[in-house]
Amino acid sequence: MFRRIANIVLGILCHILFKLDISGVQNVPEQEPFIAMMNHIYFVDPILVATLAPRNIVIMSKIENYQNPLLALVMNLYGTFPVHRGELDMTAIRTSLRLLEEGHGLLMAPEGTRSKTRTLQEGRDGVAWLALRSNTAIVPVALSGQEYLGHNLRRLRRTPLRIVFGEPFRFRTVQDQQRPSATPRAARQELSRMTREAMYALAKLLPPAYRGVYGDLANATTETLIPYHDGGGSPS
Repeated sequence: MFRRIANIVLGILCHILFKLDISGVQNVPEQEPFIAMMNHIYFVDPILVATLAPRNIVIMSKIENYQNPLLALVMNLYGTFPVHRGELDMTAIRTSLRLLEEGHGLLMAPEGTRSKTRTLQEGRDGVAWLALRSNTAIVPVALSGQEYLGHNLRRLRRTPLRIVFGEPFRFRTVQDQQRPSATPRAARQELSRMTREAMYALAKLLPPAYRGVYGDLANATTETLIPYHDGGGSPS
Protein backbone atom coordinates (compact mmCIF):
# COMPACT_ATOMS: atom_id res chain seq x y z
CA MET A 1 0.00 0.00 0.00
CA PHE A 2 2.78 2.44 0.95
CA ARG A 3 4.66 1.79 -2.27
CA ARG A 4 1.52 2.18 -4.38
CA ILE A 5 0.76 5.56 -2.84
CA ALA A 6 4.41 6.59 -3.01
CA ASN A 7 4.61 5.72 -6.71
CA ILE A 8 1.52 7.79 -7.45
CA VAL A 9 3.07 10.80 -5.70
CA LEU A 10 6.48 10.20 -7.26
CA GLY A 11 4.92 9.74 -10.69
CA ILE A 12 3.20 13.12 -10.42
CA LEU A 13 6.47 14.72 -9.33
CA CYS A 14 8.31 13.11 -12.25
CA HIS A 15 5.84 14.61 -14.72
CA ILE A 16 6.20 18.02 -13.07
CA LEU A 17 9.99 18.02 -12.89
CA PHE A 18 10.85 16.19 -16.11
CA LYS A 19 10.00 16.21 -19.79
CA LEU A 20 9.70 12.46 -20.06
CA ASP A 21 10.74 10.42 -23.09
CA ILE A 22 10.21 6.77 -22.16
CA SER A 23 10.47 3.95 -24.68
CA GLY A 24 10.67 0.16 -24.69
CA VAL A 25 8.25 -0.49 -21.83
CA GLN A 26 6.95 -3.45 -23.84
CA ASN A 27 10.34 -5.09 -23.27
CA VAL A 28 9.72 -5.51 -19.55
CA PRO A 29 8.42 -9.06 -18.91
CA GLU A 30 4.81 -8.99 -17.80
CA GLN A 31 4.97 -11.96 -15.44
CA GLU A 32 8.44 -13.48 -15.21
CA PRO A 33 11.23 -12.36 -12.86
CA PHE A 34 13.93 -10.15 -14.34
CA ILE A 35 16.92 -8.00 -13.45
CA ALA A 36 16.74 -4.36 -14.52
CA MET A 37 20.36 -3.38 -15.23
CA MET A 38 20.67 0.40 -15.22
CA ASN A 39 23.43 2.95 -15.71
CA HIS A 40 23.79 4.95 -12.51
CA ILE A 41 24.93 8.60 -12.74
CA TYR A 42 22.60 10.54 -10.42
CA PHE A 43 21.19 9.89 -6.95
CA VAL A 44 17.56 9.75 -8.12
CA ASP A 45 18.17 7.03 -10.75
CA PRO A 46 16.76 4.06 -8.78
CA ILE A 47 13.60 5.94 -7.85
CA LEU A 48 13.08 7.07 -11.45
CA VAL A 49 13.28 3.51 -12.76
CA ALA A 50 11.18 2.02 -9.97
CA THR A 51 8.51 4.72 -10.36
CA LEU A 52 8.30 4.83 -14.16
CA ALA A 53 8.68 1.12 -14.97
CA PRO A 54 5.49 -0.67 -16.08
CA ARG A 55 5.66 -3.11 -13.12
CA ASN A 56 7.11 -3.19 -9.63
CA ILE A 57 10.87 -3.43 -9.32
CA VAL A 58 12.63 -4.00 -5.99
CA ILE A 59 15.61 -1.71 -5.35
CA MET A 60 18.91 -2.96 -3.97
CA SER A 61 20.43 0.02 -2.15
CA LYS A 62 23.80 0.65 -0.51
CA ILE A 63 23.88 0.11 3.25
CA GLU A 64 24.97 3.72 3.82
CA ASN A 65 21.46 4.88 2.88
CA TYR A 66 20.09 3.08 5.96
CA GLN A 67 22.21 5.00 8.47
CA ASN A 68 19.59 7.75 8.66
CA PRO A 69 16.71 6.27 10.72
CA LEU A 70 13.98 8.24 8.93
CA LEU A 71 15.34 7.42 5.47
CA ALA A 72 15.77 3.79 6.50
CA LEU A 73 12.13 3.63 7.60
CA VAL A 74 10.91 5.07 4.29
CA MET A 75 13.12 2.73 2.27
CA ASN A 76 11.96 -0.30 4.22
CA LEU A 77 8.32 0.69 3.72
CA TYR A 78 9.04 1.10 0.00
CA GLY A 79 10.43 -2.43 -0.12
CA THR A 80 14.13 -1.82 -0.73
CA PHE A 81 16.88 -3.92 0.85
CA PRO A 82 20.51 -3.10 1.73
CA VAL A 83 23.76 -4.33 0.24
CA HIS A 84 27.32 -3.87 1.50
CA ARG A 85 29.34 -2.69 -1.47
CA GLY A 86 32.85 -3.92 -2.14
CA GLU A 87 32.39 -7.23 -0.30
CA LEU A 88 30.62 -10.54 -0.66
CA ASP A 89 27.28 -9.78 1.01
CA MET A 90 25.65 -13.19 1.37
CA THR A 91 22.52 -11.72 2.98
CA ALA A 92 21.94 -9.47 -0.04
CA ILE A 93 22.65 -12.39 -2.39
CA ARG A 94 20.13 -14.63 -0.63
CA THR A 95 17.55 -11.83 -0.64
CA SER A 96 18.10 -11.23 -4.36
CA LEU A 97 17.74 -14.93 -5.20
CA ARG A 98 14.58 -15.19 -3.10
CA LEU A 99 12.98 -12.16 -4.76
CA LEU A 100 13.74 -13.49 -8.22
CA GLU A 101 12.44 -16.94 -7.28
CA GLU A 102 9.22 -15.26 -6.13
CA GLY A 103 8.85 -13.63 -9.54
CA HIS A 104 9.87 -10.03 -8.78
CA GLY A 105 11.86 -7.56 -10.82
CA LEU A 106 15.17 -6.53 -9.26
CA LEU A 107 17.01 -3.26 -9.95
CA MET A 108 20.82 -3.33 -10.02
CA ALA A 109 23.63 -1.04 -11.15
CA PRO A 110 26.27 -3.26 -12.80
CA GLU A 111 29.13 -0.87 -11.99
CA GLY A 112 28.43 -1.34 -8.29
CA THR A 113 28.21 2.38 -7.55
CA ARG A 114 27.26 5.73 -9.04
CA SER A 115 29.59 6.84 -11.84
CA LYS A 116 31.49 10.00 -10.90
CA THR A 117 32.19 10.74 -14.58
CA ARG A 118 28.50 10.29 -15.51
CA THR A 119 29.58 7.74 -18.11
CA LEU A 120 29.72 3.95 -18.06
CA GLN A 121 32.59 2.50 -16.03
CA GLU A 122 33.81 -1.09 -16.06
CA GLY A 123 30.97 -3.40 -15.13
CA ARG A 124 31.36 -5.89 -12.30
CA ASP A 125 30.33 -9.52 -12.62
CA GLY A 126 27.60 -9.45 -9.95
CA VAL A 127 24.67 -8.95 -12.32
CA ALA A 128 25.84 -11.67 -14.71
CA TRP A 129 26.48 -14.09 -11.84
CA LEU A 130 23.06 -13.47 -10.33
CA ALA A 131 21.31 -13.80 -13.70
CA LEU A 132 23.04 -17.13 -14.30
CA ARG A 133 22.45 -18.43 -10.80
CA SER A 134 18.74 -17.62 -10.97
CA ASN A 135 18.34 -18.32 -14.71
CA THR A 136 16.74 -14.89 -15.01
CA ALA A 137 16.44 -12.44 -17.90
CA ILE A 138 18.19 -9.07 -17.90
CA VAL A 139 16.51 -5.88 -19.12
CA PRO A 140 19.05 -3.09 -19.78
CA VAL A 141 17.73 0.31 -18.72
CA ALA A 142 19.41 3.45 -20.03
CA LEU A 143 18.84 6.85 -18.40
CA SER A 144 20.14 10.18 -19.67
CA GLY A 145 19.50 13.83 -18.84
CA GLN A 146 18.53 13.44 -15.18
CA GLU A 147 21.87 14.81 -13.99
CA TYR A 148 20.71 18.31 -15.00
CA LEU A 149 17.77 18.24 -12.56
CA GLY A 150 19.42 20.47 -9.93
CA HIS A 151 20.65 22.96 -12.52
CA ASN A 152 17.22 23.26 -14.12
CA LEU A 153 15.37 23.42 -10.79
CA ARG A 154 17.31 26.55 -9.87
CA ARG A 155 16.05 28.09 -13.11
CA LEU A 156 12.49 26.76 -12.66
CA ARG A 157 12.81 24.63 -15.80
CA ARG A 158 11.73 21.08 -16.46
CA THR A 159 14.53 18.63 -17.23
CA PRO A 160 14.44 16.47 -20.36
CA LEU A 161 14.75 12.83 -19.25
CA ARG A 162 15.16 9.88 -21.57
CA ILE A 163 14.62 6.32 -20.33
CA VAL A 164 14.99 3.33 -22.62
CA PHE A 165 14.05 -0.21 -21.58
CA GLY A 166 16.07 -2.42 -23.90
CA GLU A 167 15.25 -5.86 -25.25
CA PRO A 168 15.66 -8.55 -22.58
CA PHE A 169 18.25 -11.29 -22.89
CA ARG A 170 19.65 -14.30 -21.11
CA PHE A 171 23.15 -15.73 -21.10
CA ARG A 172 24.31 -18.72 -23.10
CA THR A 173 27.21 -20.72 -21.63
CA VAL A 174 29.36 -23.48 -23.05
CA GLN A 175 27.60 -25.83 -20.65
CA ASP A 176 24.24 -24.68 -22.03
CA GLN A 177 25.32 -25.69 -25.51
CA GLN A 178 26.64 -29.08 -24.40
CA ARG A 179 23.91 -29.86 -21.84
CA PRO A 180 20.84 -27.71 -22.51
CA SER A 181 19.02 -28.99 -19.43
CA ALA A 182 21.89 -28.37 -17.05
CA THR A 183 21.98 -25.54 -14.51
CA PRO A 184 23.98 -22.67 -16.09
CA ARG A 185 27.48 -22.23 -14.70
CA ALA A 186 30.33 -20.08 -15.90
CA ALA A 187 34.05 -19.84 -15.27
CA ARG A 188 35.47 -16.46 -14.27
CA GLN A 189 36.73 -15.68 -17.78
CA GLU A 190 33.39 -16.54 -19.33
CA LEU A 191 31.55 -14.54 -16.67
CA SER A 192 33.67 -11.49 -17.47
CA ARG A 193 32.82 -11.87 -21.15
CA MET A 194 29.12 -12.00 -20.28
CA THR A 195 29.46 -8.84 -18.22
CA ARG A 196 31.25 -7.08 -21.06
CA GLU A 197 28.61 -8.07 -23.61
CA ALA A 198 25.79 -7.05 -21.26
CA MET A 199 27.46 -3.67 -20.71
CA TYR A 200 27.70 -3.10 -24.45
CA ALA A 201 24.00 -3.96 -24.74
CA LEU A 202 23.37 -1.18 -22.21
CA ALA A 203 25.78 1.21 -23.94
CA LYS A 204 23.94 0.84 -27.24
CA LEU A 205 20.84 2.36 -25.62
CA LEU A 206 22.71 5.43 -24.37
CA PRO A 207 23.72 8.60 -26.24
CA PRO A 208 27.42 8.41 -27.23
CA ALA A 209 28.48 10.88 -24.53
CA TYR A 210 27.30 8.48 -21.80
CA ARG A 211 28.94 5.27 -23.04
CA GLY A 212 32.30 5.77 -21.34
CA VAL A 213 34.63 2.74 -21.54
CA TYR A 214 32.08 1.02 -23.79
CA GLY A 215 32.05 3.89 -26.28
CA ASP A 216 33.42 1.92 -29.23
CA LEU A 217 30.44 -0.21 -30.22
CA ALA A 218 32.56 -1.88 -32.89
CA ASN A 219 34.02 -3.95 -30.03
CA ALA A 220 30.60 -5.23 -28.98
CA THR A 221 29.90 -8.95 -29.31
CA THR A 222 26.82 -11.02 -28.49
CA GLU A 223 28.17 -14.57 -28.32
CA THR A 224 26.82 -15.22 -24.82
CA LEU A 225 23.52 -13.33 -25.22
CA ILE A 226 20.31 -14.98 -26.34
CA PRO A 227 16.92 -13.23 -26.77
CA TYR A 228 14.48 -13.74 -23.94
CA HIS A 229 10.86 -14.70 -24.59
CA ASP A 230 8.49 -13.83 -21.78
CA GLY A 231 6.17 -16.57 -20.65
CA GLY A 232 3.44 -13.94 -20.62
CA GLY A 233 4.05 -13.08 -24.23
CA SER A 234 5.57 -9.61 -23.89
CA PRO A 235 9.01 -9.31 -25.48
CA SER A 236 9.90 -11.57 -28.34
